[in-house]
Amino acid sequence: MIYTKEIECMCKVSKGANHENAPIPEEGKWVHAKEIKDISGFSHGIGWCAPQQGACKLTLNVKNGIIEEALVETIGCSGMTHSAAMASEILPGKTLLEALNTDLVCDAINTAMREIFLQIVYGRTQSAFSDDGLAVGAGLEDLGKGRRSQVGTMYGTKAKGARYLEMAEGYVTGIALDDKDEIIGYEYVSLGKMTDFIKKGDTPNDAWEKSKGAYGRVKDAKKIIDPRKE
Repeated sequence: MIYTKEIECMCKVSKGANHENAPIPEEGKWVHAKEIKDISGFSHGIGWCAPQQGACKLTLNVKNGIIEEALVETIGCSGMTHSAAMASEILPGKTLLEALNTDLVCDAINTAMREIFLQIVYGRTQSAFSDDGLAVGAGLEDLGKGRRSQVGTMYGTKAKGARYLEMAEGYVTGIALDDKDEIIGYEYVSLGKMTDFIKKGDTPNDAWEKSKGAYGRVKDAKKIIDPRKE
């Protein structure tokens, strides 16, 4: 340690106060975090790239400072999906501090890593008050049985109104309109379920029919339009 001459010439004054750092809630415990191994938690972070053309939702499950599980979900940028593929390999096994200082290829994923780091080290996690936290695999459970991200895609113009394209339930095939041409519901097909049916041996047409569903007052509709063509 190198000190300047001014510091070397000073007399020493003893430090009386020596309070501990504030504890943070971690997996059902209050922890005075002093080292990276003191950090545990399950949380999410949202990031965006510089031109804001894409976004990332990053989910991490951290145990004793080590990332045991990572879920990377992206939207809006085709290149980001490939970056996410790399990030899913890079993140597990790294310490939280290593991950913060690792290039995760895409600005949006790097930003999401920064945001989730702040939540985890300050104890703002989904597992803050859960005894022993969440099991490794909790991130996968967030995707549901179909193992697909929940995506919503809506489009609208002043001239022609709204078009529902994708809902949490699936790919929207038709928008139900009443006699005033106002939206009262929609029809959809769950592409995840459809793919599973095909994998089990169903024909694509049978799988399509079995995966259909509707929401709202579709039966009361005066007409149903294709949101992508009409």
